[in-house]
Amino acid sequence: MTLTLHDTLHREKRVFTPRDPDRVTLYVCGPTVYDFAHIGNARPPVVFDVLVRLLRREYGADSVIYARNVTDVDDKINAKATKEGTPIGEVTARYEAAYLADMACLNVSPPDIAPHVTDHMDAIVAQIGAILEQNCAYVAEGHVLFDVSSYDTYGRLSGRNLDDMIAGARVEVAPYKKNPHDFVLWKPSKEGEPSWPSPWGAGRPGWHIECSAMIEETLGLPIDIHGGGIDLVFPHHENEIAQGVCAHGHAHDPEAHAEYARYWMHNGFLTVDAEKMSKSVGNVLLLHDLVQAMPGEVVRWALLSAHYRQPLDWNQDLLDQSRKNLDRLYGALRRAADVEPLGDMPSPEFIEAISDDLNTPGAMATMFALSSEIERAMTAGDLQAVGIAKAELMASGAILGVLLSTPDQWFESGVDDALRVEVEALLAERVTARAAKDWAEADRIRDRLNALNVVVMDSPAGATWRLKG
Repeated sequence: MTLTLHDTLHREKRVFTPRDPDRVTLYVCGPTVYDFAHIGNARPPVVFDVLVRLLRREYGADSVIYARNVTDVDDKINAKATKEGTPIGEVTARYEAAYLADMACLNVSPPDIAPHVTDHMDAIVAQIGAILEQNCAYVAEGHVLFDVSSYDTYGRLSGRNLDDMIAGARVEVAPYKKNPHDFVLWKPSKEGEPSWPSPWGAGRPGWHIECSAMIEETLGLPIDIHGGGIDLVFPHHENEIAQGVCAHGHAHDPEAHAEYARYWMHNGFLTVDAEKMSKSVGNVLLLHDLVQAMPGEVVRWALLSAHYRQPLDWNQDLLDQSRKNLDRLYGALRRAADVEPLGDMPSPEFIEAISDDLNTPGAMATMFALSSEIERAMTAGDLQAVGIAKAELMASGAILGVLLSTPDQWFESGVDDALRVEVEALLAERVTARAAKDWAEADRIRDRLNALNVVVMDSPAGATWRLKG
């Protein structure tokens, strides 16, 4: 397999070659645990879960180390705790548990390492000290600030020049800064906020330093792949590179970025009904609500339906189509339920598509072709062809993180035995009525199935069914 990935820093697709094939490292920016995640927050973990599954198939499960951090120190966390009158740790524990439960509903595999900021304060303080020693930061009024002018290639990842740097930055312009582009590494805590000791006074870290320090401590440098949403390119990931490089004395090396992360990947924005998601518009969709209302695989399929680097518009049509697509694939597997899969490899066409910068739409098209092959071979009685196509479809689904239930579980979730017996009997009567061209009886059966909230999916090999919604 030749895997190509689009590298944000190089602005092109590059063949992926790990530094050490026996130790492939991947870091993805994870949640800030102050509230339930919205649907846009779910796109990165789903996208990079596909990448991890692909890497583990290629290099071996024990050779891939995947880290996804948890930010449990943040102004929003502090505000939530103050509003509730509860300890900060209680807030973060509650929403981290909810996040992990929601990720499980999406079939997102847990990372190998989930570093928490509060567990890595010593490493953060040490890295800030190293940056100061390299004269790439300075202390001012209880703050430690990174001196952007000290790093020669600052702005290379985002393609911004210094005049653009203020836009989007999460730090205020302050009189104690040497220049307005500089950003906080350490800051004093306000009264009632969590605080940790440091050589510069009690306080807490700035936003960006946490990932630089935790990457180095948990994975070592350089890592192979760093991933996240496109909104993190600037300032977060730009600042991560600067910190990670300058802490090791490479501020003036034009190729020093390779000493931090070798490939940078970013997924595109998600909109809702063609509008940006925002509280002011009132269109923020919580993942926690979505996975209660529909199967998590539907949400996952929808998130993967567009190429990860492209924008994705979230709407009801997308969800309806995603459910129909999964019904089609599960339906083929259900009709081939008595046929043993022959093999455990995805189809060559699937591998070709998914290895081309995670081309999930192309990979999905190959899965539809496999489902059609199952239907054709079942009709022809070619059980060997059915077994091969079934194996390839199931192995392909495993990389996309779908088709992980049995067909019966998929179609009959929440169905009691009495309803199942009635529906199966009605479907048998329907076959007889249609064969006899008794359209009145067929219409009566259809109306009864509708009254039972049943959706029937017909195919040349027969009919399958599920409950609506």
